[in-house]
Amino acid sequence: MSIDNSIVRKVGKLAKIKIKESEENKLLDELNNILGWVDELKKVDTEGVEPMLSVFNESMNMREDKSDSKFSNNLITKNSPEKKAGFFVVPKVVE
Repeated sequence: MSIDNSIVRKVGKLAKIKIKESEENKLLDELNNILGWVDELKKVDTEGVEPMLSVFNESMNMREDKSDSKFSNNLITKNSPEKKAGFFVVPKVVE
C-alpha cells in the first residue's frame, strides 16, 4: 500500500499537528516505509503459533488488595472547599 500527500495532510489533521509543505515529502517517505514494514510482517508465517498476551511466560504473583488507610474520609476531605458523598467536588473540565 502506498500513500500520497493528501493522506499525509489528512493524517496531520486527524493528529491535530501542523505539517509544513516542506515536511510533507519527508513524512510521506517515512509513512510509506512504515507501511512497507507492516507488509513484511504480514508475510511472516504464524501458522500454529499461539497468540501471546506478554513476552513473559511467567505468571505474576498477585498481592491481596486491602486498604491500609489510617485516615477517615472526613479527615481527608476536611479542608476541601466542596465535597459530596465523601468525595472531592471539582469543576468540570471539557476541552
